[in-house]
Amino acid sequence: MIKVSCVSYLNSIPFVSGLRILESEKLITLSLDTPADCAAKLIRGEVDLGLIPVATIPLVPGGQIVTDFCIGAKGAVKSVTLLSEVPLAQIKTILLDYQSRTSVNLTRILAKEFWRISPAWQAGEAGFENQIRGNVAGVVIGDRSLQMRDGFPYVYDLSEEWFKFTNMPFVFACWVTTKNLQKEFIDRLNAVFADGIDAIPALVEKLKGNADFYEASEDYLKNFLQYNLDDSMRKAMGLFLEKVRAL
Repeated sequence: MIKVSCVSYLNSIPFVSGLRILESEKLITLSLDTPADCAAKLIRGEVDLGLIPVATIPLVPGGQIVTDFCIGAKGAVKSVTLLSEVPLAQIKTILLDYQSRTSVNLTRILAKEFWRISPAWQAGEAGFENQIRGNVAGVVIGDRSLQMRDGFPYVYDLSEEWFKFTNMPFVFACWVTTKNLQKEFIDRLNAVFADGIDAIPALVEKLKGNADFYEASEDYLKNFLQYNLDDSMRKAMGLFLEKVRAL
């Protein structure tokens, strides 16, 4: 049985929907994790397939990208942000979200090459969001970003900033395996993922009533996220990894 780790954020519900089907068919076992934990499990060999941050792909021994899908955006994404009470030029320290290596590296690249600022960098721990005040900004990702972004006067959408910088889309996470998965299984993954994306309105409807339900979920999933790992996404991913190596 194939062991799979998928991100537990709202942006992954089309994937989780498909994976639950495969789980019911006894084809996989599924764990839901933060992006960082997805990568760590794959690197340690605890899972065979993971939706992992792009920046961690070079760290996976024998890792190879599979499926036609990813978590990406062409322009604004809403859920990967630098939150601040002051404009960029006044930021002295940036707290870095511990849940994703990709977003951290993207922020460093933008600061160095696009924003032209040199803040102090500080690793965030659980609850670090409460320290974002004054000239201390913070990188916040996932569902927390969706819930918190309206509470700050300065919200820098990192995917949108990357697009301004490069005129390219951005890929946050890909499906990566360390095994030689059979073509039939990968085809099945592609099929259930495509079905999950088509079912977004129904999936969002099921979330209504949850205490932490995000009112704009359907708009976010359908109009801000890009799930297809097309050639433009792959090219952008290559540029990002090249810039990560140069940090």
